[in-house]
Amino acid sequence: MDFSIEKTFDENSWQVVLAGEIDIFNSADLKKHLTQLMDEHAADVYVDCTNLEYIDSTGLGALVGVLKNIKALGKEMHLLHVKPSVLKLFKITNLDKVFIIKEK
Repeated sequence: MDFSIEKTFDENSWQVVLAGEIDIFNSADLKKHLTQLMDEHAADVYVDCTNLEYIDSTGLGALVGVLKNIKALGKEMHLLHVKPSVLKLFKITNLDKVFIIKEK
C-alpha cells in the first residue's frame, strides 16, 4: 500500500493529511513533499495522522529529517490524531519526546 498526502496553507501554517502506509518504498517521497512545503513557505506544519495506518523506521527517519529543517527555520511540526499502533513506534524510539504529538 502507498500513502497519500493532502496539503493546504492556512493562516501561516501548513495543514497536511497523511493516509496509508509510509515505509522504505515511499519515505523519500514523503520527505521530498514536506521539504517542498518549507521551500514554498516556511511555517509551522500540522500533520493529521488520522488515516495513517503504518510507518516504519525509514518513515520515522524521513520525518526526523524534515523536523530538523523545520526547527532550523524556527518553526514546529505537530503530529495530530496519531493512532495507538503508530504512536507505539514513536514511544519505542523515544521520538515522542522530540515531536509534538496529539494522540487520537
